[in-house]
Amino acid sequence: MKPQSFAYVATSTVEEAVRALGEAGEDAKVLAGGQSLVPMMNLRLARPSVLVDINPIADLAGVEVGPARLSLGALVRHRSLELGVSPGALGRLLREVAGHVAELPVRVRGSVGGSLAHADPAAEWCLVAVALGAEIELAGPGGRRSLGAEEFLEGPFSTALAADELVVAVHLPLRAGWAYGFAEHALTHGSFAQAGACVGLELLDGVVAGCRIAVMGTSGRAERVPAAEAAATGRPAEAAPDAAAEATRDALAPTGYGEVTSDYLRALAAATVRRATAAAATGTVEAR
Repeated sequence: MKPQSFAYVATSTVEEAVRALGEAGEDAKVLAGGQSLVPMMNLRLARPSVLVDINPIADLAGVEVGPARLSLGALVRHRSLELGVSPGALGRLLREVAGHVAELPVRVRGSVGGSLAHADPAAEWCLVAVALGAEIELAGPGGRRSLGAEEFLEGPFSTALAADELVVAVHLPLRAGWAYGFAEHALTHGSFAQAGACVGLELLDGVVAGCRIAVMGTSGRAERVPAAEAAATGRPAEAAPDAAAEATRDALAPTGYGEVTSDYLRALAAATVRRATAAAATGTVEAR
């Protein structure tokens, strides 16, 4: 199938894009990488009357490393993160996660901001944003505002983004002394993940002093698991993976679908938490 007819507006500044969205109303869509939107349009699952193309906005493609945070423009491509945009533990995490996103052609065009705005429950960047406590910067007719990832991601394919707003940047905190791990389970590489986990650990003398754990695949959006964070905190690094996994299994009650049972999803979530926590505790990178 092909999409229904639509008007196309190319914009060169954020202000132009916001104005175009406001003039078009509820039926407008922002075109960034288009790796989710265009297939949905071809299937007529999405039927925008206006496409507002933000790709010409050069300011949205930048990366800035500050003293306390790493800022990614909304148009930073998955492939750029896979090739490396930042040194240190956070940069290694981003490289690893990016390599799990779909296939290479998608990674070349797909964008971080677009992934967050789409809010697919199986999207790796939504998981990372929640796990790391990212701030999502939005631009609208009233200016700019920032929301924490957990507030921004409201549910499956649903965000706090207003019709006349667009994502302009993602800000990731730089935490000294923290290590990160990521793991996901997919039937084949590049396919949608059934479950995944992203873990951050603050290690002091081999003991977990701080912990952030988020999972995906157990509800309509990525979510933190406070019980797993509490179970890992205060334990020696080598004991944290099993403790976090067991707490995850006990805390979650996902809804099954088709032949995929709740118990199976809970076991997958626990397994990915164990792998991601072990990776963070040892500073290793999981093979794809």
